Amino acid sequence: MHNNIMAAGSRDRPPMLAPGRYPQWRSRFLRYVDTRPNGEALRKCILSGPYKPTTVLVHAVEATDNSPAIVEHTTVETPANMSPENKAHFLAEKEAIHLILTGIGDDIYSTVDACQTA
Repeated sequence: MHNNIMAAGSRDRPPMLAPGRYPQWRSRFLRYVDTRPNGEALRKCILSGPYKPTTVLVHAVEATDNSPAIVEHTTVETPANMSPENKAHFLAEKEAIHLILTGIGDDIYSTVDACQTA
């Protein structure tokens, strides 16, 4: 009975992965992710990988009495200059990792953690 409850999960906890039951767990896990307030960003992070910041073009700004001129240049994207969708994807990474680690038991975690390319 306890194993069935753990496998099903709850509102506060994702379902637990049981050995040999990955397809069922994946389906339940993604349904659980969809119930989270940031479910769309979590799903994107889990299925597509973490957000990779890109470079953005900073347009030139002429000098004023209070500030020097800024020449046109590129800079690495930061949360401060990301679009709301990209920022949500970027911020979802830590929660996605936490949910996955919460959804797998110690035995499965140990097996995956021992892999060089996992």
